[in-house]
Formats: sequence, structure tokens, C-alpha cells
Amino acid sequence: MPHHFTTICMSKNNFFSKVFHLYYDGFRSMTLGKTLWAIILIKLFIIFVVLKLFFFPDFLKTHADGNEPEYVAKQLLEDVEH
Repeated sequence: MPHHFTTICMSKNNFFSKVFHLYYDGFRSMTLGKTLWAIILIKLFIIFVVLKLFFFPDFLKTHADGNEPEYVAKQLLEDVEH
């Protein structure tokens, strides 16, 4: 029985290895695809890093003055009372 278990584990590792090598070899032989992936990664960087820095400031840090838990609790309780 242990031999069967190791065969299953080996076949899973073999499967993941084959999948990895499939994508690795495919990506290595791409020419246009590499350029498109570079453009996608640059766009994602701009969306998540640059836009966050300029358009989404840390609201809690500017309004809480070091008492973030108390500020959040106060804001939540004010909304419930009204």
C-alpha cells in the first residue's frame, strides 16, 4: 500500500512539473507575448501603486491623530445613533 501512495505523490509532482514546464517553455519562446506581459505589468503597477499614492490618501492617519481604534468606534457609533 505505501508504494501506491508514493506513486500517487510522484504522479502529482510529475503533473505539476509538466504544467510548469509547459508554461515555462511557452513563455520562453514568445516574442510578442513578452512585450504584452510587460505592458500589462506596467499598467498594474500604475493602477495599484501610483494611483493609490496620489488619489487615495490615508484618511484614517490624517483624522485619527494616533487614536485609530477610538476614532473608528466613534464614527461607527455616530452612524448608529443617527
